[in-house]
Amino acid sequence: MVEIRRWGQEYVDKRNWKEYNESLVRRGEILLDFDLLHEWEEGLNGMNVGKRGAPFRYPEAFMRLLAYVHVLFHLPFRQEEGFVKALSKHVAGLKAPDWSTIWERTKNLDIKLDGVKTNQPISVAMDSSGIKVTNSGDWIRHVWKVKRGYLKIHLAVDTKSKQAVSIQVTEEYVSDGSQTEPLVKEAISKNNVDRVYGDGAYDSRANFNLLAANRIDPAIKVRKNAVPKAKGSFARKQAVMAQQSDFEEWKKQKSYGDRWAVEGAFSSIKRIFGEYVSAKKYVNMAKEMETKVSLYNLFIQMASHGG
Repeated sequence: MVEIRRWGQEYVDKRNWKEYNESLVRRGEILLDFDLLHEWEEGLNGMNVGKRGAPFRYPEAFMRLLAYVHVLFHLPFRQEEGFVKALSKHVAGLKAPDWSTIWERTKNLDIKLDGVKTNQPISVAMDSSGIKVTNSGDWIRHVWKVKRGYLKIHLAVDTKSKQAVSIQVTEEYVSDGSQTEPLVKEAISKNNVDRVYGDGAYDSRANFNLLAANRIDPAIKVRKNAVPKAKGSFARKQAVMAQQSDFEEWKKQKSYGDRWAVEGAFSSIKRIFGEYVSAKKYVNMAKEMETKVSLYNLFIQMASHGG
């Protein structure tokens, strides 16, 4: 443990830096995990059952590995073909797919976020963040005052493990509150969710009623001018009364500070993968972000298991 002085205060950093360092090192190992090669034939047999046309020659786990390499290193598909060719020189029986096969297979992968591995109820925090649709031409757009849109990434994150449990990718004009239902439904399909955190953007009677119907405690900040009347949502009325009575006490009772887990997740995702997507079509942009968040979860799981 290390004592650190910051802004005139002292606190103890309880992180195990040796384990943290090992978890960072193991992030590279996941990209060269050859366990999938031992299950190559079994994986192919399962994928090709009932398939019409030419059979698949590469297991889905292998294509997921290439998708991870693509988003982590921003490696174009033609260069990725060269990467696999170099790798095949050291792995018996591995024949490199051409770049078009890599592109076609990876863009059609069905990458889903796993639930948190626990039997206990979890609390999730929801928020959104913008992702640029390209990392090129910023100077030109600034000079010519041309606005380029961005993607909006909506996440629900387990406040304890910091693992993302659901994601929605939308265009920039889509409101945060409108994505509450799909985020919550995806989360409760995997885990028992007992509390949902959200800022004022999620304050609506529909969202409070959604959580009440699923027996989920709403830790959502209401608007300052909210009226303490039910008007179809008794759950929201209770939240308004509690917050207007003593907001600080409400935050303490709800552990509202845990909401920042989702902010930390966004920070980590952007730090690891960058603040932009390289795909050109919207559907591929969404797939790219889902792949990045899936890989972020793998890193989180590795860190939680002590490297």
